[in-house]
This record gives sequence, C-alpha cells and structure tokens, in this order.
Amino acid sequence: MFLGKDQIIPLHFIKLKTSRRWLIFIIAGTLFTLSQFYRSSVAVISPNLIQDLNLDAWKLSTVSASFFYAFALMQIPVGIFLDSIGPRITMTLLTLVAVAGAFLFAIGESYHHLAIGRVLLGAGMACNFMGTLKLITILFDPKYFATLSAIIVSVSTAGNIAAATPLVIMVQFMRWRNSFMTMGGITFVIAFLFFFLLSDRPGTKLILSHKNNSRPMIGDTLKRAKILFSQKDFWIISFSTFCRYGVFASVQALWAGPYLMNAIGLSPVTAGNIILLMSIGIIIGSPLSGHLSDRIINSRKRIIIPGIWGMAIILCILVFLPDGTGKITLSLLFFLFGLFSSSGQIMYAHIKEQVPHENAGMAMTAINFFTMGGVAVFLQGMGSVMKFLYPGASLGVPAFRSAFLISGICLAIIGVCYTLTSETLTLEITKSQMSFHRNEDSGTQE
Repeated sequence: MFLGKDQIIPLHFIKLKTSRRWLIFIIAGTLFTLSQFYRSSVAVISPNLIQDLNLDAWKLSTVSASFFYAFALMQIPVGIFLDSIGPRITMTLLTLVAVAGAFLFAIGESYHHLAIGRVLLGAGMACNFMGTLKLITILFDPKYFATLSAIIVSVSTAGNIAAATPLVIMVQFMRWRNSFMTMGGITFVIAFLFFFLLSDRPGTKLILSHKNNSRPMIGDTLKRAKILFSQKDFWIISFSTFCRYGVFASVQALWAGPYLMNAIGLSPVTAGNIILLMSIGIIIGSPLSGHLSDRIINSRKRIIIPGIWGMAIILCILVFLPDGTGKITLSLLFFLFGLFSSSGQIMYAHIKEQVPHENAGMAMTAINFFTMGGVAVFLQGMGSVMKFLYPGASLGVPAFRSAFLISGICLAIIGVCYTLTSETLTLEITKSQMSFHRNEDSGTQE
C-alpha cells in the first residue's frame, strides 16, 4: 500500500491528506515535548523545593526519580496497548493522568505528595514518545524512521529548554506552584486537541491491509515479544540505553542544577542557561545523527558508539576540572555532553529494524523500559553515592566528581559492549525495497 506516490507502508496506512498527517505528527510531538518538560523540571526548581520542603539529596533524588520509575514500569503495558488498541485512546487517557499529576505536584505540601505527583506524571507521560514513534511507523516510509524520530527528539527538546531558563523566569514571576498549575492546564488542552484530531471520521480512520482487517491480538504481540527478548542484540541495546540515557537524563533532569548552583556557585539564571545548552546540543545533534545514519554513513553502530565515548570523555573532563573553571568552559562541556548524547536516539531505530513492523510498538517500548529505568536508577544511584561518600557535604564538588567518574566508567563499558551488536540498516533497506517491488508487481497502488 502507498501513502501518496512514494511512501510505502508494508502492513497498513492512514487515508489522510498530507497536511493532516503532518498535523498529527506535530500534535503528537507536542505531547512528547511536554513529557520532556516534566522530566527535566526539577533541576532548576530544586533550590525552591529544598527551601520550601526541607529536602536533602536523597529526598530530592527520590522526588525526581519517581517520574522515571513510573515511566519505566508503564512501558510494557504501553507497548501492548499501542499495538492492540492504538495510539489515540492510549495517549489521550494517559495524558489525562499526567494532568492530575501536575496539579497534585503543584499543591503538594510534603515530600510524599511531590513524589506521588511525579509518579502520576511519569505514568501519564509514558506513552507519548512511543505513541509518536508508532504513528511514524503508520504514517511514513520505514526508511525515514530514524530521521523523523530524530526530528521528534530534536524538536521535543523545546520541553527541556522550557524546563531551564524559561522555567526559572516563570517561577520568579508566578512561583513554582502556579507554574505547574499552568503547565497542567496546557497539557489538558493539547490532549483534547490530539483526541479529536485522530477521530475516526469518514475517510480518516485507520485501515489495516492484512487479511482480517484487525490489529494484532495481544497474544500475538506477546509471542513476538518472546522472540525479541531471546535476541542477544536486544539485551546489549537495552543495557546500553539504560546507561547512556540514564546518565544523561539524571544530569539534565536533576544533578546539573545542584552541581552548577550549589557546588560551583553559579546563579539560577546562569545555571539555567548552561542546562539549556545541553538541550541545544540535542537539538543540533539529533537530526544530524539521524541524517548521517540514514543517508550518509548508512550505519547505526558507527553513529551510536562515538556518541557514547564522547559522553564518557566529557564526564572524565568534569571529574578533573580545576577549581575556578570559567562559565565558557562549563558551557562548552555541557553543550558537547548533549550533542554526543543525541546519537543514542538511533538505538530506537536499531531495535525497530529487528522486529516485524506490526510489533514496532512493543520493541521500542521494551527498549524504553530500560531507557527510563536507567534514569531512575542513576538519579538515585548518584544521590546515594554522594551521600554515602560525603555525608556532610553531599552536594559539594568532590561528591559530584565521584558520581561523574562512576557514570563515565559505565559509559566506557557500554561503548565496548555495543561493538558486539549486528548492523541492521542494510537489512531494513533491502526489506523495504522488496516490499516496494512486491506491491508494484501486484498493482496495489493508492
């Protein structure tokens, strides 16, 4: 089947005009952008939380990590729901759960209230990235998957940017509680628009082109998942994304703020600006790495591995950085940290290419379980290491250096392990070409 003249979808397509497909893509990407905002928002408001609720390093890390624990645990059911009942209902209902979490976080009067609010936010936002990737597999040619997913990652970094300096300014004007009430309201409106944009009006409903005209049954999805879980590459990629994104997001979502403000002594606005540079690195690096992987180098591994090693080198530089290092050097290091990290989003394309298209949702959410679980573990792990090694100064420079060193070692290990994975891009292109010729020969052209 075809979308337009050149977009081949092996199993299914949506009868939509090009403009409507792109509008769906944009709204779904906006939901993921909000997810990025919520996951990173604790970093710059950490001084407010410490002051208002008397949080220490452990409690602060637990509040932040609660989002990621819930997010990770939701990935397996999310994958099943995406492949069985579809993105529209799944993404809408879970986003409404996130709205409730934003409101609870805003009115929370204790550490436990904040943690529960973050749990609801994590569970509610758990579907928006995977749901968007699932929509890409339905709407667009598979050979553009890495590029389009990279664009989504890049554009959604606006959420991380909003959670840096803009959130600092917003909190200064509205205070942090009103800021989260406002963001909860915005999230509700976007969920409302998404739900009605994907309404099954005549001529716009999802069409499946296999024999029974039905989505894969949950039992079939689980059988294919069992095959996926038996593959060596699945576990290497899972462990790699566990460490790679776990390290990056734990720094971006929480520890960069206390490091720059408490340990280095920078102002909240300056710290927010430097954290923002990490997001700019992602914005530049994500589409660049996707394009290089898809169209120039034609490889997944040769893009991912250098990015992992680049992150490890940046952390080692931070470990041995002399006291009194200037803002320009810190800005460059954090920008490069984001730039190198951006290659990791190609891991989703790498694992997607190892399963049938109808089970792309399960494959990517399985990987995303480890991705988000890694953030939760590294968030609390770094906090535990700092508090254990330096109980009297858990937010001091030596504590952060120890945490950065351990994280850098983990990245170096996965950089070696990833060389053992197989390359899948050539195989995916071959399958796409075979599908094209089969459809061309049978005359199944829209």
